[in-house]
Amino acid sequence: MASFYFQSLGCRLNQSELEALARQLAARGHRVVDDPAQADICVVNTCAVTAEAERKTRHLLRALARANPRARIAVLGCAATLRPEELASFPNVAWVIPNEEKERAAETLALTPTPLPPSPSPALRERERGWPEGPGEGVRARTRAFVKIQDGCDNACTYCIVHLLRGPVRSRPPEEVVAEIAARVREGYQEAVLTGVNIGAYGRDLGLKSGLAALVAAILARTDLPRLRLSSVEPWDVDESLLALWADPRLCRQLHLPLQSGCEATLQRMGRRMTAAAYAHLVERIRAAVPEMAITTDIIVGFPGEDETEFAESLAFVERMAFARLHVFPFSPRPGTPAAWMEGRVPEPVVRERAARMRELGEHLAARYRRQFLGREMDVLWERRRRDGRWHGLTDNYLQVVTSCPADLHNRITRTRLVQEDDGLLVGEVI
Repeated sequence: MASFYFQSLGCRLNQSELEALARQLAARGHRVVDDPAQADICVVNTCAVTAEAERKTRHLLRALARANPRARIAVLGCAATLRPEELASFPNVAWVIPNEEKERAAETLALTPTPLPPSPSPALRERERGWPEGPGEGVRARTRAFVKIQDGCDNACTYCIVHLLRGPVRSRPPEEVVAEIAARVREGYQEAVLTGVNIGAYGRDLGLKSGLAALVAAILARTDLPRLRLSSVEPWDVDESLLALWADPRLCRQLHLPLQSGCEATLQRMGRRMTAAAYAHLVERIRAAVPEMAITTDIIVGFPGEDETEFAESLAFVERMAFARLHVFPFSPRPGTPAAWMEGRVPEPVVRERAARMRELGEHLAARYRRQFLGREMDVLWERRRRDGRWHGLTDNYLQVVTSCPADLHNRITRTRLVQEDDGLLVGEVI
């Protein structure tokens, strides 16, 4: 049997897919290690949403080849779909598996014999991830399980290459998703995160009415999962049936609503399906229905045609929305997308300067959101011990908390008093 090392780049969906692949291979008797130097096969699930994501893929492939010259490398995912010939030429790359073949990756990798490296030392054995190898067992690399509920996207935003690389919407049957989450609960997971390319479109291809809301309701009704979190949901897919589900405190009070720009003219060129005014109205409805909801978002700066006036409009809108967190992306032209050919390309130095201004605003807004919870008692799911010895965890509304505690808090949810700030984090006292 072979030893596998896994690494994911990009979104939570990529992480979910890689964890599922690890489970499949472990069920076949293969070993999963956390050091590429001890692997027979290194598996990388790649991202191509930006040019920077592609650069990280190339850098990682070279680093893995240096870390273990004897290991073969399998490249999966979006970059493998976009540039298969280029990635196949990298040292040690033996498989390039595009998205349309990813579901069969376990069969492809499990049936290929590989030379085994020397047995690892006892110290290295202790560092292997504690992932069971029996059928039906799960990956235990983290306290939150990323569960893929659908793939593909039917939107056609002019800047986005994902719908070209991932294809149309394809949803998993709801009973299959509920069964997987029930299995993760039996393994001890405290939280599940529903992931996909466009989870708001879940169930449309299956003819399900209110697909995402119905799936969330089924998970809450049919499992004992302590926490359920949604990943990114397009704003036009948020309706009253979904908002009503936050009456259950197990549904985490965080909603990631991609905005991309706060300027109406920019949004039109982006091909977005919602105006800034409609987005603002939606945010009002969400906050009325779920007080203290952490609304987070994505923002693109430097989109073709964005002059200083348009950027200022976007910046002012973002400030008005008082987001809890911003993910800021400098515009990156993607091959095959309409935006790659648009006139009015913004000079790179200007894009960098605007990204810095938007990120500075994001940090200010995040701090303002954080500070309203100082002095409060909240439940924290503790994930890991940091190098400084403190435990790091998350509240349901995605506040990052640290605490000093001699007890083993891993994978425990404890009532915690939030007492002060510390470099973008909140310091808690376990009650």
